[in-house]
Amino acid sequence: MNNKKFWKKLAGMGKMLALLALVVVTAVACTGAGDGEAAPEGGGTARTIDEIKESGKLTMGVFSDKKPFGYVDENGDFQGYDIELGNALAEALGVEAEYVPVEAASRVEFLVSNKVDIILANFTVTEERAEQVDFALPYMKVALGVVSPEDALITDVAQLDGKKLIISKGTTAETYFTENHPEVELVKFDQYAEAYSALLDGRGDALSTDNTEVLAWAMENPGFAVGIGDLGEVDAIAPAVQMGNEELLNFINDTIKKLGEEQFFHAAYEKTLRPTYGPDADPEEMVVEGGQL
Repeated sequence: MNNKKFWKKLAGMGKMLALLALVVVTAVACTGAGDGEAAPEGGGTARTIDEIKESGKLTMGVFSDKKPFGYVDENGDFQGYDIELGNALAEALGVEAEYVPVEAASRVEFLVSNKVDIILANFTVTEERAEQVDFALPYMKVALGVVSPEDALITDVAQLDGKKLIISKGTTAETYFTENHPEVELVKFDQYAEAYSALLDGRGDALSTDNTEVLAWAMENPGFAVGIGDLGEVDAIAPAVQMGNEELLNFINDTIKKLGEEQFFHAAYEKTLRPTYGPDADPEEMVVEGGQL
C-alpha cells in the first residue's frame, strides 16, 4: 500500500466512539487490568506540581524504540513526536524534562507505582486503562495496521487464520486480536524492537500495531508493506497521569489548549513525522490540535 492510499484510507475512518470522552474526565475506581497489562498495585501518592518544581525535573515515561514517536537517537538523546510534547510540558513548568524508557505493558504500572509523573508513550485511550489512570486531552489519533513481507502480503484479516501475528504486549493490537480474532496465533514480545526483529527474522507472518507506526517502519524497511491500514476504530492518543492527580491533569490540559493556539502539534508533525511520511501525507488525519478531536 503506497503512502497516498494509506492516508486516503485513514481519512475515511470517521467513527470516534463515546469512550473518547474519557480523555477529559476522571475515571472511576480501578476494576482490573486491560489491554494485556497486569493489574498493578499502588505505589504512593503522585507528586504535586510544587514538588515537581522543587525537584527541577518532570519525569515522563516514553518509548525508546518507537521511531518517529519516541526513540533514542545516535547521540543517546530522546527524540520524536511524543518528546516534543514532553519538552513543551517541562518548559511550561520551568523544569528539566527527564525521560524514562517504558514498555507497552508497563505504562500503567509506571504511573500507579509513581515511577513517573506522566506517561507519553503513544498511549491509546481505552475504557480499561481509564479505570486505572486519568487521561488528559488527546494530541493524536490512530487505528491499527498490519505490516508483512511484500511477497506474502496480508491484505485481509482472514489471511491470518493459521498464521503467526507478531504483537507487543499491552497494546491495543493485542486486545483487538484476542477479543475479535482468537483464531489468529499471537507471538508476543515486550519491546517493539524485539517484535520488529522477529518479523525481519521470519518468526511471524505479519506484525500489528498502530497504523501510523507500521507505515513508518515499512517505509524504512524495503521488502515490507502495510497491507491493512485501517483496522478497528479510530482511537485517541493522550498523556496520562496517576488517577486522582487533578492538579497535574489540569496543567496538562491547559498547556495542550495553549499549545493548540500556537499550532504547536502541526509544527511538531513537520519536525518529527513529515520526514518519515513524506509530502503526500495529510497531517490532519493524525494531528489533534489543542485537544479538539
